Amino acid sequence: MGITSVFVLLIVGAVAGWLAGKIVKGSGFGLIGNIVIGILGAFIATLLLPAIGLPVGGGMLGSIISATIGAVILLFLLQLLKRGG
Repeated sequence: MGITSVFVLLIVGAVAGWLAGKIVKGSGFGLIGNIVIGILGAFIATLLLPAIGLPVGGGMLGSIISATIGAVILLFLLQLLKRGG
């Protein structure tokens, strides 16, 4: 993985985590938190979206959209676990 790939991963993760925080909770989680949530969201989206018939988009914008969808799913599940426990 080259330095450019790492940089793109961090940018996509930060933007997706921030967007998901705005959608689900109404606020962000700080830079590191947004990156972690966005990267985990991208992983979730890579697994789930093709399985339900939604293609994972290409390019930077497609990556941000799919990572945001995955991050929203992650935050929603975390909220359910937090309320249930």
